[in-house]
Amino acid sequence: MSSTIVSTTNKAKLVVIGNGMVGHHFVERAIEQGLHEKFEIHVFAEEDRPAYDRVYLSSYFEHKDISKLNLVDLSAYAAAQIQLHLNQRIVDIDATNQYIITEAGEQIEYGELVLATGSYPFVPPIPGREHPHCHVYRTIADLDDILAIAERPTVRKGVVVGGGLLGLEAAKALVTLGLETYVVEFAPQLMGVQLDAAGGEILKRKIEALGVKVLTGKNTQAIIDNTDALSKNISNTSEDQCHLTMQFTDDTSLDTDMIVFSAGIRPQDGIIKNNPECGIEIGARGGILIDEQCRTNAAHVYAIGECAVWDNKIFGLVAPGYSMASICAAQITGDHSQTFTGADMSTKLKLMGVDVGSIGDAHGNSADSLSYLYQNPAEGIYKKLVTTPDNKRLLGAVLVGDTEDYNNLLQLYLNDIDLP
Repeated sequence: MSSTIVSTTNKAKLVVIGNGMVGHHFVERAIEQGLHEKFEIHVFAEEDRPAYDRVYLSSYFEHKDISKLNLVDLSAYAAAQIQLHLNQRIVDIDATNQYIITEAGEQIEYGELVLATGSYPFVPPIPGREHPHCHVYRTIADLDDILAIAERPTVRKGVVVGGGLLGLEAAKALVTLGLETYVVEFAPQLMGVQLDAAGGEILKRKIEALGVKVLTGKNTQAIIDNTDALSKNISNTSEDQCHLTMQFTDDTSLDTDMIVFSAGIRPQDGIIKNNPECGIEIGARGGILIDEQCRTNAAHVYAIGECAVWDNKIFGLVAPGYSMASICAAQITGDHSQTFTGADMSTKLKLMGVDVGSIGDAHGNSADSLSYLYQNPAEGIYKKLVTTPDNKRLLGAVLVGDTEDYNNLLQLYLNDIDLP
């Protein structure tokens, strides 16, 4: 039987499930708008620590100091009487009767509920993926697990499965740990969402020049455990025998000591999928359905960040999540003037020292669009501009090796300004 958390005030409860970057941003906006004066705010987090900066997660391998990534000022939470419940997973929601149940069996009634559960790493269903030397790259606990394996003297080689943004960040981490590093990507190029084929090839060359080996167009069909051979030291086991062997569908293979899966994310909607009678709708491909006010179909229930689906889209960058958090806080205060109408997914970043920028329609998929290319292979620079058929407006851009023009191009794109 569940117990019930009883209010210490006469205020209705505002419950937030999730204390990641977006959930924390919502709490900050809620305090700014005075929601803590109207509601008794409870925040539930599955991890055993408050929100931290996932954008700079790979820096943890350099300093190994979680405090440098912390986002939460606990004194500010305390001043606003925010009750932060760490290491507490929510297992059920009853949207009709407006309560949630924790894994410990506690029942909490709510006046307003905000779902900020984020996402989880996608691990392809490859036989052998459960091996203790196989990891995901998502939380501080994941990074600690990777560190523990990488520090073993017999671990010398690491493979990242996934050549997107997160995969290349994970590869950077393995390089920092001193491992011989490979990136294995199913698609024919790196960063296929943000870059075209030519841009992806330039990026591949530049990353390989830094010592990372990149294998594209590779589909892993099995992961073979070599533990028995290592432990028995049988005659066909050499000194450089690796812990694992990745077998690909093209009949090739790759030996490694560690595998890090960074092959994309999926919305963390398990609370709802596991309890379909809860009354909250999810999308056909997962994720919690929301409208322009970040409201779900259930009264007094909102969803923000990577767990939310708007217009059949999931937004995997932090900026759209922050926008949703601000809109959600405004909605609960009674300000309905702000709406979420999508987000620009353009991005500029430095991957392993390589400057990369992507704006709008980077692939030139718009009808009758024109593409203009500049390539300097000697210096590893590639630029592509995509324009309207009349050359007046910028529809997209790809920049690799030189992003000096990124901000100017982004303004032309966002503000729909005529090209000079």
